[in-house]
Amino acid sequence: MQPLIKPDVVIIEDDQDFCFLVEKAMEQIDKGIKLTFINDGRRGLEFLNTNREKNIVPGMILLDLYLPGLSGLDLLRQIKGINFFKQVPVILFTTSDSAKDKKTALEYGANAYYTKPPGYNDLINTLRSLLENYFHTTLNKTRL
Repeated sequence: MQPLIKPDVVIIEDDQDFCFLVEKAMEQIDKGIKLTFINDGRRGLEFLNTNREKNIVPGMILLDLYLPGLSGLDLLRQIKGINFFKQVPVILFTTSDSAKDKKTALEYGANAYYTKPPGYNDLINTLRSLLENYFHTTLNKTRL
């Protein structure tokens, strides 16, 4: 049976202020996309495994590098090691601009590596671009 792919975004991020900004930005971009926020790497893996048991795969995972419970890189390696999730775009979205972190993330299978943008409008533009690239859809262009 084919997995049910939902146009949902799972955001594994422990910075609550950043989560709030992402939620507001996504509301401006496309209110139809369901967001699931998880603030711990280990809980993120549990959530994904529970969905795998239900044959549900998210449309995209945004993953912070520095997480409690299980680091973003360790979580990325585990996600990409599960065949069920191999086709899910996993985007590292972090404050680190370290070339070593980026190289390691891409080696572990990240589809992209983004440093968190400094401003709200840049966040909207970055998220819109990610959704268009990975959901292959044109989204409503909000004037900023």
